[in-house]
Formats: sequence, C-alpha cells, structure tokens
Amino acid sequence: MRKRNILYALTAFALTATAADFAKRAYAAEPEKIASQKSGSAAVQTGRYGLGRPATSADFARHEYLVGPKGRGTAGAGRAIYLQSCVTCHGLRGEGTNEYPALVGGKDTLKSDNPLPTIGSYWPYATTVWDYVNRAMPYQNPGSLKPDEVYAVTAYLLAMNGIVSEYFELNERTLPQVRMPNFDGFVADPRPDVK
Repeated sequence: MRKRNILYALTAFALTATAADFAKRAYAAEPEKIASQKSGSAAVQTGRYGLGRPATSADFARHEYLVGPKGRGTAGAGRAIYLQSCVTCHGLRGEGTNEYPALVGGKDTLKSDNPLPTIGSYWPYATTVWDYVNRAMPYQNPGSLKPDEVYAVTAYLLAMNGIVSEYFELNERTLPQVRMPNFDGFVADPRPDVK
C-alpha cells in the first residue's frame, strides 16, 4: 500500500515538473517577427506559439457581417420588428423586465448612486448597438435578422432614446455619423503598457 502511494506521488511530481518545464520553454520562446508588406498594407503578425495563420480575403468574404453589410431602415419599420421580436424581453417601451435589461431611459444617471446603463445613457457608439443587435438578437434566435431589419430595429432603439427622429434613415453611411449622448464618457486607458 505504501509503495503504491509513493509511486503515485512520484508520478504526480514527474508530470508537474514536465508541465512546468514545457510552460517555461513556451513562455521563453521568442515571438515571431512582424512582417510588413511594401505595398503599404497593414502588418501581418503570426501567433507567438505557431498557432493560426494570417487571414485571407476569402476569410473576410465569409464574414462580411463583421463590418456591416449594406442595408437601411427607419424607426417606423423597426417598431414592427421590435414588437414581434424584442418586446417580450425588453418591454413595450424598452423599460426592460426582471430578467432582461432596459434599453431606454437612464439619462444623466451614470454618475448617480443608481445608474441605469441603457443605449441612450451608456453606449458610446451607434455602430456598437447595430453590431450587437446583428450578432446577438433576438435572444432566442441570434443572427436571424436581415440587414434591413437590423438597421430598422437599431433606428427604433435610437429613436426611443431620442437620439434620432423616427423618420431618420439609418444605413451603412449614416450609422457611424450618429452621435451618442455618452460619446465622451469613455476615455483611453492611460496605463503605459496598454496601446
């Protein structure tokens, strides 16, 4: 019995030493150099541990939604989509429910003892709202909205917060131009080691 316990302890020690040695060598490995193309395009960097590969144009084509496809929508069109797909979780007026957050309200509450972070009070960019709706909503079926529907719902959410009028057409050109109330509320990280 005692010999078996000693054997287990020695095996555990050997495995721990091997893992520590592997981690030490992997951490000390010199990162691969950043290669820059003469054509002026962005520098390409490969992984430190030899994992992955540089993205190709075919990779980007498969994920066109990451940048935001062409489309357009108004709050009027977005209201119908909101009532069909969003109202159950976020309430009729975007006030939220016990389980899901409010999307409307909270103006001037971020510095209070009871902040209400909503699209109108917290989010600094309208493009982030569009992207979140596009990727993650509706909760039960994320990514199922067509680009025009995403633009329309986003326009409706912005209109409910008083950021755009209900007739404002949101599209790939106008979306980045929308100035959110909390645009200046975020600051760059001042730590010298963060770039």
